[in-house]
Amino acid sequence: MIQVIKYMVCVVVLLVISCKSKENSLLKEDTVQTEKSSQPNIVVMLCDDLGYGDLAAFGHPIIKTDNLDKLAKTGIKLTNFYSTAPVCSPSRVGLLTGRSPNRAGVYDFIPGYKKSEDNRDLVHLQADEVTIPAILKSAGYATCLSGKWHCNSRFNNAAQPQPNDFGFDHWFATHNNAAPSHHNPNNFIRNGEKVGEIEGFSSQIVVDEAINWLKIQKDDKPFFLEVAFHEPHEPIASPEDLVQKYLPLAENRQQAEYFANVENVDIAVGRLVTYLEKHNSENTLIIFTSDNGPETFMRYSRAKHSYGTPGALKGMKLWTNEAGFRVPCIVNWMGKETFSGTSDQVVSALDFLPTFAELAGAELPKRTLDGQSIKSFLDSGKLTREKPLIWAFYDAINERRVAMRSGDWKIMGRLDVNNEELPHIHNLYDGNEEFVKSAKLTDFVLFNLKNDISESENLALKEPEVFKKIKAEFEIQYKKLLDGSHIWVRNE
Repeated sequence: MIQVIKYMVCVVVLLVISCKSKENSLLKEDTVQTEKSSQPNIVVMLCDDLGYGDLAAFGHPIIKTDNLDKLAKTGIKLTNFYSTAPVCSPSRVGLLTGRSPNRAGVYDFIPGYKKSEDNRDLVHLQADEVTIPAILKSAGYATCLSGKWHCNSRFNNAAQPQPNDFGFDHWFATHNNAAPSHHNPNNFIRNGEKVGEIEGFSSQIVVDEAINWLKIQKDDKPFFLEVAFHEPHEPIASPEDLVQKYLPLAENRQQAEYFANVENVDIAVGRLVTYLEKHNSENTLIIFTSDNGPETFMRYSRAKHSYGTPGALKGMKLWTNEAGFRVPCIVNWMGKETFSGTSDQVVSALDFLPTFAELAGAELPKRTLDGQSIKSFLDSGKLTREKPLIWAFYDAINERRVAMRSGDWKIMGRLDVNNEELPHIHNLYDGNEEFVKSAKLTDFVLFNLKNDISESENLALKEPEVFKKIKAEFEIQYKKLLDGSHIWVRNE
């Protein structure tokens, strides 16, 4: 009888242990599922050369952008948002890495491969750079790029890393512009394979690819999608029905084609958002912005459609004045309550990587980042920047090629060597490193951007205490950036 009782006690103990084990296992599974379900899908839509004033929501009096206006009305419209450079390649590299493009060694747009004395042919997003898709992929995300790449000189060539080397599971891209124009482009590559001519307009084509990719994704896996429109960069081509709509409102056909080009992007955005609302509305963060400011009309012979507007900002693309890199930005988080409305908080595309990493529960790369997470801003609408934003664009059209935003203040300076302005350069390499690093910041100007969005009044003399403080900070930050800038050396 005693043996029977002992046996029964053992059975009961084993059953209790088994139940507890199953309970713990279920709790762990629930925790994992909760973590996965809390990871938002992330969609970044990036225009090419879209000006600060080119959307109706940002004040354009003619162009209709109903879909983007709705995103802004139901989300966050950022009026103090900055790209990471005033030209395409460095801007895209900065966005992907959360680092000043100077640290990555991308100082200007990247042309097609052609050996040059200044080692510009070597320039590319290097394999040791840690990118948004790579970080998110490590956290369980599926990743896709559809549109413009422009982060290396040897596109679709094993001599340099390609989009898949930076974490994109699927990529459908061009090196630079859609060619021969936005209409029926023939230069797309899909996962390393040439696609050939595709009928239609580029903005609709890249959204088609994005939607088709979304359709084959598994429901239990979050996704990161970058849709990089070619519009409204030249060579512009737009649907004729939209051109006809704008002809009575435009100065000429070329301007009507530009207006139609922007609206065609808006229509493409609307298609993608409609799909997301139907299939991924529970938890999807959408960001729409531009890589830099608007192109100057007829700056080069093919810029005959470039009727983009900077709004009230000074400058254009390639300037370190505001219009070069202050660009429209709209944030809309489907399925989650966030701050909503118009915000004048200073936010940068540099902030995307640390923000997405925090939202996904991923580790940050162990290297210098220039952005910061804005997760708390998305919740509260309040943001305190940890350090100022600084740009050094050595090929800027305007005279003062280094600029810094600190709070409401912006300071700019010229670079001089032996009392002469630093020549315009496209790249830092071992042949000019010493020369560039010898240049001194001089001829400073100071603006209060909260009161003077157009940078019309230099306050350097009127605000001597502020100027002294900001100037000292400016010199420190530029030296740090210069010391950390990548120098290209030819090893062959």
